[in-house]
Amino acid sequence: MSSSFPMRNMRVRFSGETNIGMKRKHNEDSFLIPDFERVAIVADGMGGHASGEVASGMAVASVGEYLHATLEQPVVTWPFKLDTGTRYDINRLTIAIKHANQRIYETAQREEEKHGMGTTIVAALFSDDRVIIAHVGDSRCYRLRRNQLIQMTEDHSLLNDYMKMKRLSGEDGARFTQKNVIVRALGMKESVQVDTMVDLPQIDDVYLLCSDGLSGMVTDPQIADILRSESDLDNGCERLIRAANDAGGTDNITAILCRIERL
Repeated sequence: MSSSFPMRNMRVRFSGETNIGMKRKHNEDSFLIPDFERVAIVADGMGGHASGEVASGMAVASVGEYLHATLEQPVVTWPFKLDTGTRYDINRLTIAIKHANQRIYETAQREEEKHGMGTTIVAALFSDDRVIIAHVGDSRCYRLRRNQLIQMTEDHSLLNDYMKMKRLSGEDGARFTQKNVIVRALGMKESVQVDTMVDLPQIDDVYLLCSDGLSGMVTDPQIADILRSESDLDNGCERLIRAANDAGGTDNITAILCRIERL
């Protein structure tokens, strides 16, 4: 069931769904749409089902807890430095993710059975008139505006690194055997670099946050067709997941849709 929150001169409506897929025995994806903040979070865990599920769950819970704790209080940055040249809301979301990384990393170091666990994360925090998008790994954020779909985030993956260095063509990329290898994730190192961007939402914009179980199985044109043809966000999430499963469903699948509406 979708939920909505007012912004300045508009509102944002959320809906999300996760699915185990057709091949996996466990769901290592997690997502969060809390009732206290205009934020959506998707995480895709790794390290085996016991650890991957823990890592992704810790990520969304930790970010949610930090955002809740800083609703009315100043951002607590320790042990991280506040970037005085950056907007407050960017600092708030970035530090929330860095705290999550620290918690996952320390747990993995402390508990032998969780060594090597990690997770991707993508989050969208809607303020009064803008959205802050932050991510680590290959979970993505897309935006549909006036029927045009664009990918807002850049995958932290070996495939994307090779493509940027022009060591692979588009056809080679489709055949690349290590396309699921990510080069940045929460929990892998003591510190993590969080990529952020700011977007100015417009009425009828739709933002999609998803794990690679969706983006790796459903093409961008197929995603765009579903978002263009579906006005109900709950149905939109269901159709996206169904499309990924129809294509083979080789991974867990998670999708959150965020639509900008008139007040």
